[in-house]
Amino acid sequence: MENTIIIGSGMAGLTAAIYTARANLEPLLLTGNELGGQIATTTEVENFPGFPEGLQGPELYELLQKQAERFGARIEIDEVTEVTFGDPIHRVKTHSGEYETKSIIIATGASPKKLGIPGEAELLGRGVSYCATCDGFFFRGKNLMVVGGGDSAIQEGLFLTKFANKVDIVHRRDQLRAGAVLQERARQNDKMGYIWNSVLQRIEGDGQVQSVVLEDLRTGETRQQPVDGIFVYVGHYPNTQLFQGKLQMDDQNYLIIDQNMMTSVPGVFAAGEVHDHTYRQAISSAGFGSMAAISTERYLANLEHRLARVETW
Repeated sequence: MENTIIIGSGMAGLTAAIYTARANLEPLLLTGNELGGQIATTTEVENFPGFPEGLQGPELYELLQKQAERFGARIEIDEVTEVTFGDPIHRVKTHSGEYETKSIIIATGASPKKLGIPGEAELLGRGVSYCATCDGFFFRGKNLMVVGGGDSAIQEGLFLTKFANKVDIVHRRDQLRAGAVLQERARQNDKMGYIWNSVLQRIEGDGQVQSVVLEDLRTGETRQQPVDGIFVYVGHYPNTQLFQGKLQMDDQNYLIIDQNMMTSVPGVFAAGEVHDHTYRQAISSAGFGSMAAISTERYLANLEHRLARVETW
């Protein structure tokens, strides 16, 4: 019987492991098949407090893992395949075994939607990015492309103009889907440009993004255009497939939580991008992880008190 099982090994999950371990809950963290979440695939991390010189994403993941293990967290490289919620005991099934637990912290995160074109995966972290806030600083004076036409694409495109020489919005339609206020700000920004009715066919570069091949959807013609970086904003999807029909979600399948980070099932908490589709930062995910851990500790204390009263009765 576990006190708490944490599902996911990104910033939220590891922070929750640190906090629950320091509370002597002896948490079990199940990593999933992507160790470290999105932070482990980030090259330079310069905006995480306490590291003025910055550090590599995998390095930050390793430090957090060591910190969690130092306080007694157990980290298993395993993937959860099924979860059965109960009252008050929950069951978690993985590829290698089954567990019973009094509480669960879901920190499975969210994944950016990919373009699925040649060069995208090969040049990830070498000019291809899904986070302007994380990587924009490294493109000072460069020419960039932002793929997408919604609020996120325009917001991040505007942010990138603080660093870049030019930011072109590549959109498959002839008008943006972003809100009117954002569109007006973009129109007033001299660094913003637009490539309408177009999609990227492939990304090219020798160890670093150097150019893209664009297709005009009206004519079918293709052309090559030099560029230093590609930022993709065609959407995110939360990793909540395991919990479909079991936990309350919004219309985008993000988990719905209360002020204590609890989901619609008592004793089941969520932390990070699995519910947060606004901030999507390492520091905010860490904060959510600590909040979920503290709420879990309090829930378990109340549960023990309730069970003790039942036994006494």
